[in-house]
Amino acid sequence: MIFNPEYESMDEDARRKLQFARLKNLTEKLYADVDFYRRKMDALGVAPKDIRSLDDIAKLPFTTKDDLRDTFPYGLLACPKAQIEEIHMSSGTTGVPVVDAYTQKDIDIWGEAMARTLAGAGGTKNDTVQNCYGYGLFTGGMGAHYGAKTLGANVIPMSSGNTQRQLMVMQSFGSTILTCTPSYALFMAEEAEEAGVDLKNLPINKGCFGAEPWSENMRREIEERYGMKAYDIYGLTEIIGPGVAFECEAKNGLHINEDLFYPEIVDPETGRVLPDGEKGELVFTTLTKEGTPLLRYRTRDVTFLMRERCSCGRTTARMHRLFGRTDDMLIIRGVNVFPSQIEQALIEIEGADPHYLIVVDRGQTHLDEIELHVEVKKEFFSDETRGLEGLRNKIEAVMKSKLMISVKVKLVEPKTIERSMGKSQRVIDKRKI
Repeated sequence: MIFNPEYESMDEDARRKLQFARLKNLTEKLYADVDFYRRKMDALGVAPKDIRSLDDIAKLPFTTKDDLRDTFPYGLLACPKAQIEEIHMSSGTTGVPVVDAYTQKDIDIWGEAMARTLAGAGGTKNDTVQNCYGYGLFTGGMGAHYGAKTLGANVIPMSSGNTQRQLMVMQSFGSTILTCTPSYALFMAEEAEEAGVDLKNLPINKGCFGAEPWSENMRREIEERYGMKAYDIYGLTEIIGPGVAFECEAKNGLHINEDLFYPEIVDPETGRVLPDGEKGELVFTTLTKEGTPLLRYRTRDVTFLMRERCSCGRTTARMHRLFGRTDDMLIIRGVNVFPSQIEQALIEIEGADPHYLIVVDRGQTHLDEIELHVEVKKEFFSDETRGLEGLRNKIEAVMKSKLMISVKVKLVEPKTIERSMGKSQRVIDKRKI
């Protein structure tokens, strides 16, 4: 099912004309109303009048996550605060949140983008969506919720956790679409098996999974355990949340909602725009956003674009599933974690050395798990066991507070973590993605 054929199956020339008109309008608005962007454009010697074609987007400045943190909270606001209906945030390397502000039009567009996403998986108004993404400042829960409502489907706002209740609701209300992280979908499948619940006998038959990297093997396991079709979705708080791109039933790349978000692939070192099919860093411009629109936002995600016509009938560009990132960010259960966050926290803890190793794995529950190896100062390591236990508990509590996820801490003797003359290996990621 195509939710909005007018835009999703638009002729390529017509789409480019629409994109250019929206880009032109956006640059004029940002130059007039947002000091940050006016200074950025002036520094490059470019003005809105210089944008005479869609290709001229390459003349415009990039935006980075550091820019979003440096302008916290309202430095990128492009409308009066009275027009803001909703705020969402995600964390960054320094702990300063990345803010996304939404007008009512932005929320309506978000709902449209996610309705297209659910429809891409075969969703219709006759479905019941069990939404297990977290509600709150995280965009996942509300994005899927708005999408289900726009689609006209019944939505059950479960949020994450409380797995036994999730299974009870799934059985009682006949949920047909599951939305959550792929690792949580597998965790629920394990719990269902232990509880004697055969998911294949339930009406649930499709799922939209995202917020973390996952493999084709994970997809196959989810589909086998549930007897469903599992689809990859993509989004990020900075752009709008989930709904930026999605798989259709052909599962041959993720369709980008190009009338809303203009994609580019650039060389991560030079910033040069790369041709379709060439792997590089994914960049997005929000063509219709009113609250906090962004010019050429560098996602740090690595992929390439495909424009061959899809069998589903959509004519939008597709992005290949992500290959990785150009920075050191880890995505753990949908939460962004940077090694620098951990290092900064360790520096502030008496008894802990800033020598550490992060080990990431997926256990039998299929949920991401972090084990943090921390060197202890010599005088502390020779202390009694009770003192070491107290230090371990303190580090775990600090990490939970700083990172918003649980971390298992393993204290090790001084100088046991391998040193390097070059860039230290801070992370061992054992997940098979």
